[in-house]
Amino acid sequence: MAAKVLWSRVQYVQMPDDEGQEKESMGDKKEGRVRAIDVARLAGVSRSAVSRTFTPGAYVSDATRAKVLRAAQALTYYPNAMARSLTTQRSGIVGVISADLQNPFYALTLERIGGALQGQGLAPLVLFGDETSTKAQISQILSYRVDALIVTNAVLSSRLTDTVSRMKLPVVAVNRYFPQDWITSITCDNIHAAGSVADHLHGVGSTRIALVTGKADTSSSRDREAGFLRALVERGTAPIAIETGDYSHDSGVLAGRSLLERSVAPDAVFCANDLMAMGVVDVARSEFGLRVPEDLRVAGFDNSAVGSWQSYSLTTVDQNIPQMIDLAVEIVLRQLRGEGGPTGQHLQVKGTLIVRHSTSSPI
Repeated sequence: MAAKVLWSRVQYVQMPDDEGQEKESMGDKKEGRVRAIDVARLAGVSRSAVSRTFTPGAYVSDATRAKVLRAAQALTYYPNAMARSLTTQRSGIVGVISADLQNPFYALTLERIGGALQGQGLAPLVLFGDETSTKAQISQILSYRVDALIVTNAVLSSRLTDTVSRMKLPVVAVNRYFPQDWITSITCDNIHAAGSVADHLHGVGSTRIALVTGKADTSSSRDREAGFLRALVERGTAPIAIETGDYSHDSGVLAGRSLLERSVAPDAVFCANDLMAMGVVDVARSEFGLRVPEDLRVAGFDNSAVGSWQSYSLTTVDQNIPQMIDLAVEIVLRQLRGEGGPTGQHLQVKGTLIVRHSTSSPI
C-alpha cells in the first residue's frame, strides 16, 4: 500500500545549559575564535539570548534576535555545534551509507538525501564503498557518534545489525528493505511497477519477451522479477529467456548479447534498471544492427537522466525518489524527537510508468 501522508514537522528543541555554554566559550577561546559571550557583550544581551537565537525553535524576541544577528555578523561568529552537542547529547550528524555512484539512480538519491537533511539543520556524513566494505563503513561512521543512519544500497550483515541495534540508533533504508523489526524501509512498489511494464510490452504487441534481472541478493531485483513474471502469467504468457545482471551497463551488454544470439531472439527486453537497459540498447545497435524500437523494444527501471536522452529515449519506471527521501528524513526526525513513528515497517511509494520511444513504435 503506497505511503501517502507525511507527518507535520516540529523542531526538536533542547536548550544548552550554562555548563555547556562555558565549555563552548573555553573551547573557542583556546582556538582564538569568537565566542558567544563576545556576541552577547556587543549586542548588549545575555549569553543565553545568543544561544536561543541560534537554536532552531527556541523563543527569542524579534528585537533581541536582530541585535544578536547584527553582532554575530560584525564579529563573524558561528555557533560551536560540537560544544552544543556536549549538552544536548546529539551530534546533529546523520550517517549515510552509499555505494555504486556510477549508477545515476544512487548518485541522485544521495544528492537529495544530503539536501533534505541539511534543510532540516542536520549534517549528512557520507561514506562510500562497494557492498563488501559495509562493515568498515559502519564502524567508521559510528565513531562519529551519529544520531541516525540512512542506508541506500549497502548490505548489512546480521552481526552489524546487532551492533547498531544495541546502540538504539534510528535506521532507515531507502530503496531496500531488511527483515529486522527496528529498521524502517522505504521502497517503490516494485512488484506493481514491474507488472505495469509487462502489461505495457504485452499491450504494444510484444510476443517474445525477455527479462534481465539485477543482483539476486537485493530485494528490489527480486520484487521486480516477481511482479514482471506474475503480470505475464496473468496475460497467459511467459518470458522466452531470463538473464542475470548486476545493475551495471556492462552486465546489460553481456545479457543483451546472450539474448540476441539465441536462435529465437526476443522482440522485447525488460531490464531491472536503466543502466542495464542502455547496455542492451547499445549492443543491439552496435553488434546486431538492430533498430530500437523498430526491431527490438527495450524498457528499464529508475527513470535516470541519461535514459531520457534522445539517443535512448528509454521507457522506464519513475520510483518517486523525492517522496521516499521526504519520508526517510521525516522518520529520522520523529525518532530523534522521541515521537515514535513507523519503526520496522516497510513503506512503499507508487512508481509511475513512463513510456518513451524505446517501446512506442510497432515492430
